[in-house]
Amino acid sequence: MSVDDYTMQIVRDTLMMALTIIAPVLGAGIVIGLIISILQSITQIHEQTLTMVPKIFVMIGVAILLMPWIVAQLTAFAVEMFNLGL
Repeated sequence: MSVDDYTMQIVRDTLMMALTIIAPVLGAGIVIGLIISILQSITQIHEQTLTMVPKIFVMIGVAILLMPWIVAQLTAFAVEMFNLGL
């Protein structure tokens, strides 16, 4: 494996790890945004704070709930990256 292939594999693995970690948080934000948009369409109340504040709270809550899993994923990835140099 050449240096370029090795570098590309590390970058690919890093991006996949970032996407894996952030996907549940973004998914929760999308679901809450969709629910609030439907409620705004039904009630015809269109205010920006009604969409942003609940999304922020839900995304922070999901991130806090998933923190042990996120730390475990990042720790395993860091160990893997450090072991590649040996």
